[in-house]
Amino acid sequence: MTTATKVPVKPLGDRIVVQPLEAEQTTASGLVIPDTAKEKPQEGKVLAVGPGNWDEDGEKRIPLDVKEGDIVLYSKYGGTEVKYSGEEYLVLSARDVLAIIEK
Repeated sequence: MTTATKVPVKPLGDRIVVQPLEAEQTTASGLVIPDTAKEKPQEGKVLAVGPGNWDEDGEKRIPLDVKEGDIVLYSKYGGTEVKYSGEEYLVLSARDVLAIIEK
């Protein structure tokens, strides 16, 4: 794995390890949002990508559309939250990723 942030978690199949990005702290009008009122973030940075699932014949892997370093938008309640070595990660299936955000 060659990532800027080395992740000790390697996903299997069509899974992706994402580090959720912090939600906005203030509204457009400048109001500060307290922690209790914040929504779950739906945006994150892809830290590791699994090899993909096998095709129907079981001969080739189907590559995923995302790659390490991409910023993605994912389902609000998709994936599994994992805490490892004091860091929080989200392990998502490729179908939980809705879009890649191009900046």
